[in-house]
Amino acid sequence: MLRRFLGLVTALVLGSLVLTGPVSATPAKEAPWLPEAAAYRLTLFLGNLEPIPWGEVMRAWSQPYRGSDFSVGAVDWLKAESAVETAPLLDAIARKQRQMVFAEATRLIGLRIGELLDTALAANDTAAAQQAIRTARELFRAFADGIAAADPDASRRIGIAWLELASSSGSSGFLGVGAAPADKASMTAAREIISGYLAENYVVDSFASRDKLTTVPETAARSGRAFEVPPSLPPGSDIFDQNPLPRLVLNFEERGIDETDLPLVAYGDMLFDSTQIFGSPARDLGITCSTCHNRSDVNQRLFIPGASHQPGSIDVDGAFFNPIFNDRRDDPIDIPSLRGLRFTGPYGRDGRLASLRDFTRNVIVNEFGGDEPTPFMLDALIAYMLEFDFLPNSMLMADGRLTEAAPKAALRGEAIFNRPFEGLGNRSCASCHLPDANFLDRQAHDIGSVAQSYKGSRAGALDTPTLLGTAYTAPYFHDGSLPTLAAVVNWFDKTNKLGLTDADRADLTAYLETVGAADKPFEAFDAENTVFRLAFSELTTFASTLETLLPRRDAKHVLLLTDTVAADLAADASTMSNLATRPKVYALANRLSEVGAAVREKNWSAAEKSWATFKTEAAAINEGAY
Repeated sequence: MLRRFLGLVTALVLGSLVLTGPVSATPAKEAPWLPEAAAYRLTLFLGNLEPIPWGEVMRAWSQPYRGSDFSVGAVDWLKAESAVETAPLLDAIARKQRQMVFAEATRLIGLRIGELLDTALAANDTAAAQQAIRTARELFRAFADGIAAADPDASRRIGIAWLELASSSGSSGFLGVGAAPADKASMTAAREIISGYLAENYVVDSFASRDKLTTVPETAARSGRAFEVPPSLPPGSDIFDQNPLPRLVLNFEERGIDETDLPLVAYGDMLFDSTQIFGSPARDLGITCSTCHNRSDVNQRLFIPGASHQPGSIDVDGAFFNPIFNDRRDDPIDIPSLRGLRFTGPYGRDGRLASLRDFTRNVIVNEFGGDEPTPFMLDALIAYMLEFDFLPNSMLMADGRLTEAAPKAALRGEAIFNRPFEGLGNRSCASCHLPDANFLDRQAHDIGSVAQSYKGSRAGALDTPTLLGTAYTAPYFHDGSLPTLAAVVNWFDKTNKLGLTDADRADLTAYLETVGAADKPFEAFDAENTVFRLAFSELTTFASTLETLLPRRDAKHVLLLTDTVAADLAADASTMSNLATRPKVYALANRLSEVGAAVREKNWSAAEKSWATFKTEAAAINEGAY
């Protein structure tokens, strides 16, 4: 469950994640995008949603993308840095003409690259020429994945041209020594290769109609052949784990039971952290259950433009993950915590599914487009998730009452929490958030927090959420519209005319913060108890289920495990602080791949031999796994 927290290594792979073989759940962090390239990639991504969020498309060009290193949007940037006109593009966006927007945006990037190449060739100063070339190449990155997918020969040829262009631009040397003049003839030749391809494919008068907006070159698009561009997230996306990492509390661990003795639970733990159970694009992007639910809790930093309205939210029934499940509503929800899952049914924000099994299948198949899970996979996932426990809180007794260790303000707030209010129909806060039932009543109520979707609609009822652990899960409400627990108190007071004084509101807030607190909410790491050590322990635990699966000759589930764990183990090795042991971890990942390769060939004796070697090598590595 640590895959997204690991591997924070900046990697530029032609502007997208180009993956081969089993997909690791450890995504690489992309290099920053230039404003116009970021706006272009956002436009392609948003233009493939249905319905298209035209307001977001306009914002992609008018404002900096989330997390941008630039303080201005693409249009203002271009006004200051370029002579390329943006008016045709802005007009196309205003008219909501999808094909026209694609054409104008694509031409704009192509023309901008050409403009920079002109600057490089005209420059008499080596540094200025090289800066223009670097910027042009960064912009070309916006097209690179489409060219690599549809025209690999051209991709290689253009890659060489970029290298030639840079190397022939001259050198200013070091302290006046080794200076070399630019080779304008070589620069011109290399530039012609790049510009010629752009003119033929990205700066054309008319583009073929695109069912899906991609960076596939025009000549390839008109060929009639089908090309699959690897899926990528748009600039501004963040699917890494939050930091600090939430603490995971598992019932069996608190009882002193080792997960390796619970193969069904261990396999479910692996599935919770596996990309393999989802369909594309989630699988190809390294998205897993734990991407949204870090260590059973909430990933408050997760953000995907067009699918999230703020960090920690996601629209799982939109067009991106599984178009057939698209409900055509822009309704991202705040990611819920899964702590204490066995106590929190029914499931879904509106409690639409009573069965955790049905809910889990719905997530895999409908929300993320995965294949139908086997009964064993569902059994394993549910066995694991039912072990999620709430965070221990020494200020709460078993029946939900505060202990004497609680702050005095919280103790006063407890009385307010249990007080009936006329504005609540002579009920109290505790009428729905039952303290002796984990602050739940397992019912759905319409408290007026959901706008009526149509006249006469009664679809505003939402499942009562627990208050346990909520000090760490802001923002609040189904849509994350309230930033703090104090805001929640103020909302209820105002909406239901409770008549609370300032002191009452402060005390009630203190109560909620105390109920929602925990003794140790986050994982603690040090020089040797590292993130990698925790990951290594988890991955080898996942692998331990081979003790059960190999004797059963269960090829399907063995391969799902080896594909997942081998890829993650190799990816996570790059984060080790103990460099001396890193090659051994790479070798260990390869050993697990050998198990999978043998099973694919139905050579079970070879698989068992590789598994035995894996166990021996893992035990030897364990002390140095940090």
